[in-house]
Amino acid sequence: MNKIIYNRSMRNLLKTATIFLFLITLTAGTTAPAKDNNKAKALLDKVVSKAKSYKNIVIDFKYSIYNAKEKINQDSNGNVAMEGNKYVLNFMGITKIYDGKKIYTIVPEDEEVTVTNNDESDKNAITPNKIFTFFKKGFKYSMDIKQTIPGKTIQYVKLTPSSVTDTRKEILIGIDTKTNHIYNLIETGKNGTKTTLTVSTFKFNQALAKNHFTFVKSKYPNYYINKAD
Repeated sequence: MNKIIYNRSMRNLLKTATIFLFLITLTAGTTAPAKDNNKAKALLDKVVSKAKSYKNIVIDFKYSIYNAKEKINQDSNGNVAMEGNKYVLNFMGITKIYDGKKIYTIVPEDEEVTVTNNDESDKNAITPNKIFTFFKKGFKYSMDIKQTIPGKTIQYVKLTPSSVTDTRKEILIGIDTKTNHIYNLIETGKNGTKTTLTVSTFKFNQALAKNHFTFVKSKYPNYYINKAD
């Protein structure tokens, strides 16, 4: 595996996934910065309310990253299961398990598992509390275009960073108006990089195994366990 490509893709995917997970854990008390944004806030509130009503969510997705200047044009598929603040993410042949306390990164190609503690001070940490504090401030909401695709009507909400130092130009959240589920997320960086996460299948309240969000060491008998923390 090209580790440079993986690290870049994973870093951007985690940023995009952070936005998605934020919407699932965000309370309805977020303040819209202007009266004209009330529609955008109301739509986001519907998405949040719907997602929070589920015991768990299981998603298959397509992830794309494109930058003409850097000659990057890559598509990857993945899936993620989420329940509370726990998750299992499979992406580019690597699995990440977060059991609520520790993160297990499983790399079959290297037969290695890296175990790290969740760091609340880490800006990239994917936990509900960190996502809430990260995203609650610093963005303006507004309604954007409405798009019709086969079988769906997608209403976009645009998020614009308030800080001039933010590397993101804008984020578009595509919402299926029939289900109030997120259809896709499109993040455009100031450097021209566009990352898109499109939901292929959205399932909820699935019958997951009790240890679904638990790292089971016996499944990896020949793997090197690297305790990074």
